[in-house]
Amino acid sequence: MLTSPARLLVLDDDPDVGIAARLLLQRRFGEVRCLERPTELAATIAQWRPDLLLLDMNFLPGHSDGAQGLSLLRQLRQQPGAPQVIVMTAYAGVELAVQALKAGALDFVTKPWDHPRLLAAVAAALALRDPSRLAGAAPEAGPPSALLGQSPPMQELRRLIAAVAATDAHVLVLGEMGAGKELVARELHERSPRRLRPLLAVDLGSLPDTLLESELFGHRRGSYTDARQDRPGRFLAAAGGTLLLDEIGNLSMSGQARLLAVLERREFTPLGADTPLPLQARIVSATNLDETALFDPQRFRPDLLYRLNTIVLRVPPLRARREDIPQLATHFLARFAAEHGRPPRPLSAAAMQRLQAHDWPGNVRDLRQACERAVILAPGAQFEPADFQLEGLVAPGAAPAEADRPSTGQTLAERERAALDEAMRLAQGNVSEAARRLGVSRAALYRRLDKHGL
Repeated sequence: MLTSPARLLVLDDDPDVGIAARLLLQRRFGEVRCLERPTELAATIAQWRPDLLLLDMNFLPGHSDGAQGLSLLRQLRQQPGAPQVIVMTAYAGVELAVQALKAGALDFVTKPWDHPRLLAAVAAALALRDPSRLAGAAPEAGPPSALLGQSPPMQELRRLIAAVAATDAHVLVLGEMGAGKELVARELHERSPRRLRPLLAVDLGSLPDTLLESELFGHRRGSYTDARQDRPGRFLAAAGGTLLLDEIGNLSMSGQARLLAVLERREFTPLGADTPLPLQARIVSATNLDETALFDPQRFRPDLLYRLNTIVLRVPPLRARREDIPQLATHFLARFAAEHGRPPRPLSAAAMQRLQAHDWPGNVRDLRQACERAVILAPGAQFEPADFQLEGLVAPGAAPAEADRPSTGQTLAERERAALDEAMRLAQGNVSEAARRLGVSRAALYRRLDKHGL
């Protein structure tokens, strides 16, 4: 619930849309005013100063290109103190939503809208503009959230981040590969008092035990054979900021013991040094281990887990928030069109339905890569289901969804080998890039390459 009333402005040339929006929103958020003519917008904003504008994109009879709405949006973005904008568009006009997001809109809803979707979008927009409106939330810092999606799980995740960010509590981020754990860590850092200091990450899954202490603690010149100069470790380099210990579930038991000692004493000693240094970094750790494995004492030390999980944030898999897929796909398609110099193209209704029906074993990372492939390779004037190649790459070891199983008779091992081969081809032999595309660590990719003789 919001703790203070908001001012919402609806600009739509259909008076019935304005009435429907006012009836839905005013009881939940505050006063709602409706306009039918764009010529009234500037004066209303100047006099009334609304918190949020719901903007239709077409006002001229017979026009559906959204040009007038985009022009208004660009003008608003240049005005200091302008309200946040949620654009309203027809379902078939996803390409228009892409342009609107690029022009500065915060979000979009399709008409006729789904009530929970519109309510969630408005609540999130108001919370980003004035975080104190969100009951129980700590004041946020930094830019609007980079965690896209208005589904209930994502709203709850953002609420928890807002409440936790201002503290120095250690945070454990749980979630499947590609779900966005590193993005959650970055969001925590950007909304914390530490945001002006560095956020550093170390991939413990690919770090051998022999290099653990040098990487984390640092070393002095001459502390071992190849130590030709002093080197600060990640604990020192992240002082005053945040240190992300990624894939902490893959840390060996001996490595866990060394990390536990640092967290208990709040100090560390670089290799070759005599004097300990204080631990001044906030620790955020992340793992894709399921909680059954994480709480297995044969796999992970309970005393270390106790130190790490003061706060636990669970990142939902994409299949658990399918209602966010249209916004995510729209965002990625616009982003990669700009990056690769391609014109924005619409998604066909069939393509959107296909994206939402897919199980996304690689989660948001999987969707992002599918969108980039489509932007680069799609031949048509609009995106079709085949452009996303959903019957192709899957995360290694993950069984494809029923709708995605090819009729080639390939075994799972054959599909895994084909996925590895294709990822290495697309990455031009770069193992780090191939691992990123597949959503696995470099160490895991090396094991799979060796298994298949690639």
